[in-house]
Amino acid sequence: MRTDEPRVAPLADAEIDSEIREIFGEGDVLNIFRTLAHHPKLLKRWLVFGNHVLSKGTLSARDRELVILRAGWLCRSEYEWTQHHGIGLLSGLTEEEIDRISVGPDADGWSDFDRAQLRAVDELVGDAFISDATWAALSQRYDTQQMIDLIFAVGQYNLVSMALNSLGVQLEDRTERLPEGRRP
Repeated sequence: MRTDEPRVAPLADAEIDSEIREIFGEGDVLNIFRTLAHHPKLLKRWLVFGNHVLSKGTLSARDRELVILRAGWLCRSEYEWTQHHGIGLLSGLTEEEIDRISVGPDADGWSDFDRAQLRAVDELVGDAFISDATWAALSQRYDTQQMIDLIFAVGQYNLVSMALNSLGVQLEDRTERLPEGRRP
């Protein structure tokens, strides 16, 4: 984690706005949401966009998680990496692939298409632009909506990683940290 303590403490159940509580119900609310609940109007609007990227976009679950994990790694967001490690496994990524995401597109073992997706994330995070060569490689399989969804997925998780890191959002108490060599 970038900070040992939250810079903005997550709200306790009793402190969460009734409209936000209605969204999450009585179940467990993750620290990211408890922290962003300090700004209920932003949280409600951001949830709509985040929900599209996470569950309504045109990328396959595996492709989506590949790019989310790479963005989280590049942003050195342990919270994001840890949360999506498990989601990535459920979406078809293997432990070996998840470990390899940290090495990036030049690691041995990637298909040409996976390599292009990872390179797109590196280019977007590093330069806010997908190069012509990477665009051409992705366009062999992705249609226009998928290209747009990839860009917005990277942007969304770059934004989320910035917020998590800067606000000091800590892992949930029940969440075990990954071993030192397997976290950003």
